[in-house]
Amino acid sequence: MISRTWHGIVPIHMKDAFEKYEYETGVKDTIALKGNRGAYLKIVEQGEYAHFFLCTKWDSMESVRAYASDNPTLAVTYPEDDKYGLISDPIVIIQDVLDDKNPFL
Repeated sequence: MISRTWHGIVPIHMKDAFEKYEYETGVKDTIALKGNRGAYLKIVEQGEYAHFFLCTKWDSMESVRAYASDNPTLAVTYPEDDKYGLISDPIVIIQDVLDDKNPFL
């Protein structure tokens, strides 16, 4: 099994709105795809910013590419990201994992 973890930050005043948006985009889009085994969101406040970590679990790299295209180590972005002041890490972490459990618990 494969996990793919993205990280981005938004200004703290956009935290709640971006959380809702993230569930409507990244989470919803990934769990709808064949081969997805889960999507888990972790939010960490740090001063004036909120950090978002989205970890998705997949059956195979083929499944990952169905979401992230042929360069799955690059972040998937959405047209309205800028509306929330998102600073997206352009690189995601991909690694082999043993299960589809929530890694943030």
